[in-house]
Amino acid sequence: MVRLSQELRQILSRIDGRGYKAYQDIKGVYDFGEYLLSIDHVQGDPFAAPSRVSVRVRMAQAAFPPELYANKIRRIALGDFLARAFDVAIEEITKGKRGTGRSGLFLIDAGGQEVLERNAVVVETEFLEARFVMGLPAAGRTVLGRQAEEMFFQELPQIVRRALFFRSLPAKSLWEHIEVAEDQEGLRGQLDERGLVAFVANGAVLPRRSGVDDRPLLAGKGQVVVPFQSPPDLEVELQRPNQGPIQGMGIPKGVTLIAGGGFHGKSTLLRALERGVYDHLPGDGREGVVTIQEAVKIRAEDGRFVEKVDISPFIKNLPFGKETKTFSTENASGSTSQAANIIEALEMGARLLLIDEDTSATNFMIRDARMQALVHKAKEPITPFVDKVRQLYEEHGVSIILVMGGSGDYFDVADTVLMLDEYRPLSVTKQAKEIVQAFPTRRTGEGGETFGALPRRRPLPESFDPSRGSREVKIDAKGLKAILFGTTAIDLSAVEQLVDLSQTRAIGEAIHYYAVHYASRGFALKEGLSHLMEDLERQGLDILSPFKVGNLAKPRIFEIASAINRMRSLKIR
Repeated sequence: MVRLSQELRQILSRIDGRGYKAYQDIKGVYDFGEYLLSIDHVQGDPFAAPSRVSVRVRMAQAAFPPELYANKIRRIALGDFLARAFDVAIEEITKGKRGTGRSGLFLIDAGGQEVLERNAVVVETEFLEARFVMGLPAAGRTVLGRQAEEMFFQELPQIVRRALFFRSLPAKSLWEHIEVAEDQEGLRGQLDERGLVAFVANGAVLPRRSGVDDRPLLAGKGQVVVPFQSPPDLEVELQRPNQGPIQGMGIPKGVTLIAGGGFHGKSTLLRALERGVYDHLPGDGREGVVTIQEAVKIRAEDGRFVEKVDISPFIKNLPFGKETKTFSTENASGSTSQAANIIEALEMGARLLLIDEDTSATNFMIRDARMQALVHKAKEPITPFVDKVRQLYEEHGVSIILVMGGSGDYFDVADTVLMLDEYRPLSVTKQAKEIVQAFPTRRTGEGGETFGALPRRRPLPESFDPSRGSREVKIDAKGLKAILFGTTAIDLSAVEQLVDLSQTRAIGEAIHYYAVHYASRGFALKEGLSHLMEDLERQGLDILSPFKVGNLAKPRIFEIASAINRMRSLKIR
């Protein structure tokens, strides 16, 4: 039932000065003329999670041109822009804390440098809906009704008018935001047909300000920013739907080696490529960097849990007869964890692996001729990655981009070799092949004849218990890189393509959805998660939560699988 806004005012006046539980009376939907206000959940006390509130505006009143939401990527980008505009309006209009705990708070999930599919602002043909939270004001645990009235009747209407109506927004910036996101999707869609796995536009700015600031590096104060410039023989031209042709470096399918001295930009380039699976904001510097969606960053991960993963393509004949076709451990080493990470990514359909020697296990990556002479293959369980990389591409079509500054043995297996020199990429494939001829490695290949089949594991339903205490379902994101699923802690600190806390929240809920709908029916992990992703594509993020929330962002199948694979409660049939 929709009530008039004046009824909300009357309730707030009536409960002023009463105990905090009286705020429960305001729950409901109210007609504010320009929009409908829905108070979806009222917090239990001023120190609890803030109240969930949403505002729905008819598109006819918001007056956004239909071209701005004509397809899915445009709807996602429009919602992203509006959430950021709502966030800015909150900052400019509200007075902030007014009372105990979280009193006076307005907060919307506005995101960082990436443009992700979120449910903070939902854009439909007939309406748009902004979802946010409010800290209902209190003194101690006493309702401050007049301050709440100020929030609902003075501040919120100003925020809505400033952020959710086309007439109030900077049209040029809005169109650019949407067109730049659509252009990135367009570029990414051309990669496969052009025989590429990634593209880096000329003029791109890849370095970031710091390890905790993902904005582009600014020149000055001793900082030098070198815009990216493609080597001539790798330069290609792609077409953007809105901004037209763009030139830059195309990284072809196959095995690509990124070499160069320390601190010359190798890892910076790789980090830009791993984030190239996402669209970026205008002005981010990486809005011209795109990578195929099936790209997965791989690293060693000492101490991780592994459950029945076939790591035998890389590791066999462990001491004491430990099985590696269904390898399990509570405490993986660097090499076994890196092998498991690769196999799990392949199981989910990865078509590009991104690897940096700095975060890899040395004995997993290489075994040179001298070490082969000292330690016979019969005594070495590990088949180094250098001996499997060609098989992986030729048998399974999986490309590899590898940062390697310490071993020239990879020259033998690389299709393309780049060298970073003071952040400038040079194409040195010809020189690398000449070096191979002049300085033969003399090592013996240890990879065998084939890579081997890819796995198809089936989790048992009892792996997924979301209960904690008296709660049947209790799932919490504990920061960007940790989830508490029931009583099971999931450590995602080594999952490097997870970029937003709202993705982490969605992953926790997605695991529960997968367990209920697909693991319980005996689906293999890849099949079940593929169905989950199809459900998200058709029905949106709201299927993940039984409540209306606005703090979820869509994760990829790879990050959901990574979380499941790190659950120490996981059992595989």
